[in-house]
Amino acid sequence: MTDPSSESVVAALHAAHPELERIAAASEDPVYLVGGAVRDQLLGHGRADLDVVVVGDAGALARALGAPSAEHDRFGTAKVTIGDHEVDIAMARTETYREPGALPDVAPAADIETDLGRRDFTINAMAVPLRGDPSVIDPHGGRADLEAGLIRVLHERSFRDDPTRAIRAARYAARLGFVLEGETEALLRVADLETVSAERREAEYLRLAGEPSAPEAYRLLAEWGLVELRADGVELARRVGELLERPLWELRAERNRVVHAAATGEPGGERDLAAADPSRPSEAVALVTAYGAIEMVLARASGASWLDDYLEKWSQVGLEIDGNDLIAAGVTEGRDVGRGLADAKRRKLDGEISGREEELAAALAAAREGPGDGVA
Repeated sequence: MTDPSSESVVAALHAAHPELERIAAASEDPVYLVGGAVRDQLLGHGRADLDVVVVGDAGALARALGAPSAEHDRFGTAKVTIGDHEVDIAMARTETYREPGALPDVAPAADIETDLGRRDFTINAMAVPLRGDPSVIDPHGGRADLEAGLIRVLHERSFRDDPTRAIRAARYAARLGFVLEGETEALLRVADLETVSAERREAEYLRLAGEPSAPEAYRLLAEWGLVELRADGVELARRVGELLERPLWELRAERNRVVHAAATGEPGGERDLAAADPSRPSEAVALVTAYGAIEMVLARASGASWLDDYLEKWSQVGLEIDGNDLIAAGVTEGRDVGRGLADAKRRKLDGEISGREEELAAALAAAREGPGDGVA
């Protein structure tokens, strides 16, 4: 990492984020760009999400910029869309925690330095003013830790106040290739994620799982003793990520949920599906109907290559006839119709019949089997 001047960093941020000029013009209060965008600019990375802090009313600033898409008075935050980009706006604030893992109680802060002191890691505790002195505000040594490749908390209560910061530490370490500063690692290893609600833990895990470096992040969490992975969890999560890059599979299931299940889930139905070896297309189609999308992706990532044929070919097979054709031919409406169509579909999948006439003949023959003759 180079060490650009504050002026060049600020200029580059304004060039990369033209919407900052509009935000600055809309606020009479001091307003700052904070967190990831500053960090990533210093690292020379691409465009990041925009997080803005105003020493004043976040909701008022959001409304001045347009209709907020969300506003949370309890935490003094709001979201607003500017052009094609969603901007998070927060009031400068302090946070206190009534007990470990609880949501914080917040109060307005008088300046940006106080706000930066509540953040998770030094590399995220930097800010750039949107007006006035073009400098990087860095009261906790974030630039030095970026140079050293370190993840460092700001105070010893950090993981006790909010244990989900441990999950974020793994996310940043894996994404950036950083390591934990020594004292930070000692504090993290005794973090108690159980003090946080299951909903909040899941939200952090799913955020982590959505990143390309998620397998490494899960490996780190396991190494730190904070999560138990399935036996092949890291490798399976890696294979799932690769599979979901393929056009045939990319929209099959939510990436973050499948990656999280691959890393941490108990083996379930996907194990049986991966072990199956259907001998006919109709058998494969019947088998897949018993499983959900996540199980399908995990099974394919575990080696069930026949699922490619299912998606590409067999799942696309349909009949040219429907129940009305059977009823018109005299079949009683109800189970007989269903049995007839199902048998015709099975035979078409297996290549035994083709075309409308053969489908109708097969469906009628199957419909007329069983109790009664199936004819009105």
